Amino acid sequence: MANKTVSGTLFKRMITNGAVNLKNNHKEIDHLNVFPVPDGDTGTNMQMTMMAGVKEVKKTETESIIDISKILSRGLLMGARGNSGVILSQFFRGLYSEISKIDNGSATVDEFIQALVGGYQMAYRAVMDPVEGTILTVVRESAEKVLQERQNLNSVEDVLKVYLQQAKETLTKTPELLPVLKEAGVVDSGGAGFIKIIEGWVMALNGEELSEQFLNEAVKADLHDHDHVGAHALGEIDIKFGYCTEFIVKLFDYEKFDEKFMKEPLSQMGDSLVVVTDDDLLKVHVHTNQPGVALTLAQKYGDIQTIKVENMRLQHSTIMDDVEPHTHAPKVKKEKSKYAVIAVAAGEGIKNAFIELGVDKVIDGGQTMNPSAEDFVNAINDVNAENIILLPNNSNIILTAEQTIELCPEHNIRVVKSKNIAQGYGSLIAFDPTIDLDENHEVMTEAIKEMKSGEVTYSIRDTELKGVKISEGDFIGIAGGEIKVAEKTRLDATKKLVDLLVTTDSEIATIFFGEEVDEDELEDVVAHVKQVSPDIEVELVDGKQDIYSYILAIE
Repeated sequence: MANKTVSGTLFKRMITNGAVNLKNNHKEIDHLNVFPVPDGDTGTNMQMTMMAGVKEVKKTETESIIDISKILSRGLLMGARGNSGVILSQFFRGLYSEISKIDNGSATVDEFIQALVGGYQMAYRAVMDPVEGTILTVVRESAEKVLQERQNLNSVEDVLKVYLQQAKETLTKTPELLPVLKEAGVVDSGGAGFIKIIEGWVMALNGEELSEQFLNEAVKADLHDHDHVGAHALGEIDIKFGYCTEFIVKLFDYEKFDEKFMKEPLSQMGDSLVVVTDDDLLKVHVHTNQPGVALTLAQKYGDIQTIKVENMRLQHSTIMDDVEPHTHAPKVKKEKSKYAVIAVAAGEGIKNAFIELGVDKVIDGGQTMNPSAEDFVNAINDVNAENIILLPNNSNIILTAEQTIELCPEHNIRVVKSKNIAQGYGSLIAFDPTIDLDENHEVMTEAIKEMKSGEVTYSIRDTELKGVKISEGDFIGIAGGEIKVAEKTRLDATKKLVDLLVTTDSEIATIFFGEEVDEDELEDVVAHVKQVSPDIEVELVDGKQDIYSYILAIE
């Protein structure tokens, strides 16, 4: 039976199905990614954005489409990743803007059509310089087609049939609108990802409920066999603005804030700029060579809630490296950059967090696994930079890192003496590619001095250190390089360490949690941090490290 309205319950099913369909096919979308930068992550960013919104929607029991679309919009904004993810979040914000005007908990066919129109209009308004041949064209032409056919559409199914058909037709035209797509032999990745979402909606209307799947080997092989298209077809390219920089700010005075305060200066120092506000939250996405400057500018207007910085040159280089076994083309040596940051880290989540903050190369290592001087030298040669900053992130590795200054006299090298992951992470926030090497060394070192850090691990023997009695198997809290806490349970040790590090003046707590930490315990730790300092902002990083259960960075 055809649906004459979209209820909250139906809308929730549609949203969930669309997100899952995108997630199940996101690698295919990554493969298409060449615009605005061929960094191969559009599908990943879009599905992570959608899943963040769905996670919030699943928490609510409301059956009102107004409430659900509002919760979805906020969740998408908070979880939006990448240029495509932010645009996607604004499409759904436009949906909510129109749905919020209806008189009851369900949307009629006309109201649903108007919501689709509002979605594309909001998406266009969010982008500083809208480019045709992208997801923007797909959402616009699809909505315009539905408006043209309105008199022939009697159900939600009719609407989405026309909407999806036009989306697919528009997608096939994107290479004619955007030359880089034609050169790479692909359609727009953002538009293709959006179609996966709408296909999921249609399946939900037909009663088909999707479940999340792992990418099977056959699909992996199929993608691998087509490595000659997409980003690989472009070869080595010059990425003008190297860092994909995203952050959310909680505004001091959102009623007086104007988006132009951020748009005007950021448009002068980068591209792919998207600036959006939602009440007291500001979300910014920009491609720039000066992520530190962008963050400093944002701090004038509010407190930074989340930060993500990705090195797109490194991402594209990785894509090109992956195709080498399938081609006889010689590898083009990367052009020398002004700066490179090399860090030592263990744990996939921690490594990714460092790369997102702009680290160019991560050396495997840490406690019990100290890298050699040769490892540093090889990394220095790989990055091919004029100025190099090393973050050893362990007191036992600092001397090894400093040896490279003599071993590589042809390079300008500075070692920031970070003694743990938290210090290294904190110092990266202060890194500014626009200032000289010695200034960066100074401000990054100062950032370490101004923060507190600690780790929670376990004892392998009975001992007593400076009045702290420790039994084998105890969980210990380390701060300032000394064992300060010993407890029978990990949670108790972590809480006591928090008590030592966090004060009412603390502003930000970054918690890297390890492989063995479960969700309930993590929630208890966060609650305790908030109890000590109610106004503190807590950032969680799934570090996946194996020795330290928790690594705390307090600013």
